Amino acid sequence: MKTLVIVGGTSAIAQSLIRSFQNQEVNLLVYSRSENLFPDQKNIVWKKFNIPEVEFNPEEMPVSVDALVYFPGTINLKPFQTLKIEDFKNDLEINFFGAVKAVKAFYRPLRKSGNGSIVLFSTVAAKVGMPYHASIASAKAAVEGLTRSLAAEFAPHIRVNCIAPSLTDTQMASKLLSNEERRNSIAQRNPMKRIGQPEELARLVEFLAGEKSSWITGQIIGIDGGMSTLSLS
Repeated sequence: MKTLVIVGGTSAIAQSLIRSFQNQEVNLLVYSRSENLFPDQKNIVWKKFNIPEVEFNPEEMPVSVDALVYFPGTINLKPFQTLKIEDFKNDLEINFFGAVKAVKAFYRPLRKSGNGSIVLFSTVAAKVGMPYHASIASAKAAVEGLTRSLAAEFAPHIRVNCIAPSLTDTQMASKLLSNEERRNSIAQRNPMKRIGQPEELARLVEFLAGEKSSWITGQIIGIDGGMSTLSLS
């Protein structure tokens, strides 16, 4: 039976992914700041865990892991002059160093599987310059560099890919989508005139974590309604 590790089970995208595995022959090891959100789902081991504060316990590591997905992230949008060094450090800690910590912890079980997959998350703002994104775009650009470097180093035994979405309708984005006027304004700036949904990203995660994507590695994959490549002006 396959084993999938999810770090950041509180994420709406992670929850959608977990639901998609409800009736599949997959063991899920989920790390989250919250208690078990799926107590009736029998194929889950849920561990309460806060990525900046806690180290992974080597004694809890499965012998073999087929895929690792790292979800924790931040949306810290401020004018550059108001950003403090602590803002940059916090965004790096959660987005970049947390991913490094997770990959280090699960490298051996992933290597043991013989065809492991790692899925990380970036943002469209790491490719397209956007105002007020200096801190988060820098942290996510580091994740993209990590993705390419690890994909080269771990090939052919472990694949490493990264998903770079535009704004998605999640709890983390709730302040930006707090009313219909703001929601519609953001949607109209997207070539597809809408906001992404967690289920859409979860389907891509499921594909990259599985064997059907076995010839895909080292890629930064935009799922952003065309924002990173299209100009409609």
